[in-house]
Order: sequence, then C-alpha cells, then structure tokens
Amino acid sequence: MTQDLAPSVRPAADASAARADGWWRSAVIYQVYVRSFADSDGDGIGDLRGIRERLPYLADLGVDAVWLTPFYASPQADGGYDVADYRAVDPLFGQLSDADDLVREAHRLGLRVIVDIVPNHTSEQHAWFKAALADRSGGTARERYHFRPGKGEQGELPPNDWESIFGGPAWTRTTGPDGTPGEWYLHLFAPEQPDLNWDNPEVRAEFDSVLRFWLDLGVDGFRIDVAHGMVKAAGLPDIGLSEQAKLIGAQVLPFFDQDGVHEIHRSWRRLLDSYEGQRIGVAEAWAPTSERLALYVRPDELHQAFNFQFLTCDWEAAAMREVIDGSLAATLSVGAPTTWVLSNHDVVRHTTRYGGGDSGLGLRRARAAALLMLALPGSAYVYQGEELGLPEVVDLPDEVRQDPAFFRGDGQDGTRDGCRVPLPWSGETAPYGFGPGGSWLPQPEAWRELSVEAQSGDPRSTLELYRSALALREELPGLGDGEMTWLDAPAGVLAFSRPGFVCTLNTLGDEVALPVPGRPVLGSVGVADLEFSGGTVRIPSDTCVWWAV
Repeated sequence: MTQDLAPSVRPAADASAARADGWWRSAVIYQVYVRSFADSDGDGIGDLRGIRERLPYLADLGVDAVWLTPFYASPQADGGYDVADYRAVDPLFGQLSDADDLVREAHRLGLRVIVDIVPNHTSEQHAWFKAALADRSGGTARERYHFRPGKGEQGELPPNDWESIFGGPAWTRTTGPDGTPGEWYLHLFAPEQPDLNWDNPEVRAEFDSVLRFWLDLGVDGFRIDVAHGMVKAAGLPDIGLSEQAKLIGAQVLPFFDQDGVHEIHRSWRRLLDSYEGQRIGVAEAWAPTSERLALYVRPDELHQAFNFQFLTCDWEAAAMREVIDGSLAATLSVGAPTTWVLSNHDVVRHTTRYGGGDSGLGLRRARAAALLMLALPGSAYVYQGEELGLPEVVDLPDEVRQDPAFFRGDGQDGTRDGCRVPLPWSGETAPYGFGPGGSWLPQPEAWRELSVEAQSGDPRSTLELYRSALALREELPGLGDGEMTWLDAPAGVLAFSRPGFVCTLNTLGDEVALPVPGRPVLGSVGVADLEFSGGTVRIPSDTCVWWAV
C-alpha cells in the first residue's frame, strides 16, 4: 500500500523561543552571488536593486538571512574579491543608497543581511597599493603589504616558493619608474590581489573602521573571506612542496591557518558585540581538521565557520556519518553551532558533483542531500539556484569565461564560472527573467524548465521541496540547533532522531526496507510513492524522508 502526505506538526512556540537565543544558531542563510541573481538595469549583470526587488521571493522561500558576495568598488579581476574601495558600491551594482535600501527592505521582510568582507588582500587599484608602488623600496607605504627583494644574483627569483591558489608563483616583481626591476609583492590569489600585511597596525585600524561603516549602515554581520589567511608565518619560510593548492585544508601552511589569525577574530568579535541586534561573523576558513576549524568559533571569536568537510564529502553513508560526527563533536567542544553547506560560488554545484555524469541521478541525490542538511543540528547555507536543482554549466565557451584561475591554468581547476551562471526566473527564452537585457554568462536552453516560474506550484519540483522543507524546519520544534541521536540502520543508510522527528537517508543504489519510524511529512521523492507493508516502509534508492514522531 502507499501512504499520502499527511502533515502533522507541533506548535512552533517552543522552536521560536529556542531560536531567539542566538538567531544564527539555527539560521538558514541564502547566498546571493550578486552579479548572477537579478539584473534591474539591463546590462546583463546582477545588481543591488535587482536583489531588493526579488527579496519577497527569498522571504517566501523561508530563509532567515541573505549573504551578499562583494559589491564594492572593484576592477572585477576576481568577481569583486579584488576591492579598490571598501566603502563604495561599484557602479556595476548600483550606488551606496541601493545598499541602504536593500538592507532596510530586507529587515522589513524579516530577513537579515550578511555582507562579504575581504581582509586578506586588496585590489591592485586600491589607493594603498598605488601608493606602495610609487614608494621607494622599504618605504612605509609598502609596509601595509608584503614586499620583499628577490633571490638570485639580480633578484630575479621570487622571495620564496609559495604558489598562488590560482596557479603560478605567489609573487610578482615590480618595475621602477625608470623601468628597472624592483621588489616582489605577495599575492596568494591573482596578481591583481596583493596580500595585506596584518602585522601593520594601520591595516588593523582600517578594517575596524570599514566594519563599523557597514554595521552603522545596518548590516547584520560579515562573511569573512579567507579568514584563515591574513597572518603569515614569520620569515615567510619555503614550503618545499609543489601543487600547494591541493594542500589547503589538508595541513597547516605558512600562509594559511596560522594561529595569529585568532587574535584578529577576537578583536572583531568584541567590535560586533558592541552593536545591538546580534551581529555575527562567519569564517570562510580552511583547516586540516574539525578541531582546528572549531578554534575559529570559540566563545570569544566568530559565530560560525563554513563546514567544507561536509561539502566535499562523497555520497557514501559511512563517510557522511564520520564527517557529521566529527563536525558536531568539534563545535560542541567550544559551544558553537555547526554549519552545513552543499554548494557555493567556488565549487561545482552538488547536483552535478553527485551525479558523476548522470544528471537524473545527480538531481535525485541533491534533493536527498538537501533534506539531510536541513535536518542536521545547526545552521544551513543555501547557494542561489540550488533550490531550483540547477546543474553546473559545463560547456561554457572559452571566450565568455572570467574565472582568473581559468587563465592561469595550474592552480584551481578554473571552472568556477559554471556555478555562477545567472538564475532563470521566468519565460521561455534567455535570459529567463534575469533582467531586461541579456546575461553576462549564457544560460542553457533547458533552464526554461527550471525557472522559478516553471517550478512554482508543482508539488514535485525541487523549488517546492525546499519551500516545504524550510517551512517544516521552522514549525517542527526538534529542528534547527540542538541534539541528535543516531538510530540503528543497515549499511548505506543514515537514520537519526531529534525531538519529535526522525530523518532517514538511503544512499544506496537499491531500495531498503526499514521499520516505519513515524508519520512521513516530507520526502525527496513523493511521500505518496513510499510503499508500506505492515510495520515496514521501502525507501527508494538515493532518497531522504522526514518523519514526525
């Protein structure tokens, strides 16, 4: 026999009370990649006004906060992560009044706003770096960055063996006014992104001022880009290994996850706590272990840190359980919430990652993974378009690519453009409601079937699955932050309970029979498609089901 969906949820009062104590502990935060979300002026590039106009969609989706990627004045050498002025909005995205209007409208709709801050490096067009290039060797303007003489008889070799994350040396040599080669400067990313020297008190004071500027405007917190990278080991020692980008998150490097970063984050926590309204800091930090990652969210440091080990975990039950256990244990040890994330603007979308070339399988697993993520204790991040089941765009022509890693070739894989293609909102032809003009990256023709308009109201669509899951997450008192208990389950199956709730995930290629744990309220396949017999239920392959008990 089959059993249809029969929602039965408990009053939300207890859940609301629990979430009132630290909103970020249970929050679902939606990442907006600004240039690809919504375009208001027809130039093919998303902007702040476009986001503001679409905020009701996010409120209806059921998220708690919006995280915006950089919209500051920038030459856009790395999608805005090369900042020329931290207090100005780039004309591509609008003006400062648009940022103010967006924050006010978000708050009116009950949404909080988190903005990116990029403290590891500036743009080469930043006034400080221009002054550094114009300064003499060893001048005070250069002390804000990492300038060093080169090695070799004529200083023709980089100061050390560090490699850029985007490929090639992490050093670029300057040229003096007379055309002669000069010192080298450090850039762990593109040459257009020189690294700041956080041993310099001017750098620390400037970023305190920048944070206050945006907090005074009303933002609710910051996602800290490369939060693990601001401090470099004394003496900038050689690493002695090549392909260093592959070592990130696997071991402590002399330029990443140095202990000195924690003093900076503690000072920022004090600054955030001085403002009303529970403003938060979120670390984008790569660390080799869950225990080291937990250091970033100790009680006197930041509020959250991204859980990249969960993002990179294979579709395999034992591996997932190990990552979940390790993540929960590490954050519990410091009293912080765990975060869960499946995709972002830097990685291949999980719909494609999980499929291994099979788009149907990838979507099936992605839907199941979403329910798993939203059932786990803590806070969850949703990357724009994952609620539509968007796949990675893997066939972009070379001439439209803008990822700097694509042009350098031997660092990251250079395919980040594929997850940044503008969203489809409505209509039968491109740009599918993205804006009145085109779109800065071409959208696949098949996306007309994945638009917000096409999926809205279809109970089997991925969009409606997310809407239902987020509504239940808010209503069921056992979800959000709190405890969980693993339940006995066959190999390849994850099952855990939370107060009044059970989640079951079958990662296998075949269906499995399980004892019925309660009343099914949501499934990554239709609940009406589940087969019940006596006290057992057959869970299809690659399927997650939520149960009220």
